[in-house]
Amino acid sequence: MKLGGDEINTKKHNFDQEAASWDQVPRRVKVAQDIAHSMIQEITLTPDIDIMDFGCGTGLLTFSLQPLVRSITGVDISQGMLDVFKTKIKEQNLNNVKAEFIDLDNGDVLTGSYNLIVSSMTLHHIKNIAPLLEQFYSILLPSGQLAIADLDLDDGQFHSDNEGVFHFGFDREELHRMFIGAGFRDVRHRATAQVEKAVGYGPTRLFTLFLIIGRK
Repeated sequence: MKLGGDEINTKKHNFDQEAASWDQVPRRVKVAQDIAHSMIQEITLTPDIDIMDFGCGTGLLTFSLQPLVRSITGVDISQGMLDVFKTKIKEQNLNNVKAEFIDLDNGDVLTGSYNLIVSSMTLHHIKNIAPLLEQFYSILLPSGQLAIADLDLDDGQFHSDNEGVFHFGFDREELHRMFIGAGFRDVRHRATAQVEKAVGYGPTRLFTLFLIIGRK
């Protein structure tokens, strides 16, 4: 199965250049911790499940969940991010975490079988979401779950540079319907984190994030 670049677009932005200093921004670390906490509250994580972290970046979410599960596979389009991710694996001497490069725009597809797929702050970089949700559904085991954390509607103000940003946050109910359309059931969503940051040269603004979960 191959997908054309007009079906799923995950434009790289400049994540390779940002990778080395990514974890040095405290709000990014805090958001990942809050999202991980929400996922742990909402989903039963056990030592016999396998997870994919889609858009894993440097692994801020991955390494929060890793001690609770059998394995995690982090996938990303940024080789720079994956290099940092792999360094962490080596430094922590972990044998249940691995990283994979995947470029959906060039026809790569998600493979494997997972009990849970998680993704944090990646979906707004995906142009066409429906085919990605279908891929997620196809690689989940029966009763497997998909958990995605992303921005509520933000008017395009969250990023100072919107290159590679295809959605200015999401309407939760609309995304809920897309989950249902892809075949997911028991879909639910909740608030998960907040980010306060400056908007342009003006005052700071509080941006909210949500977590949406569906079951195969």
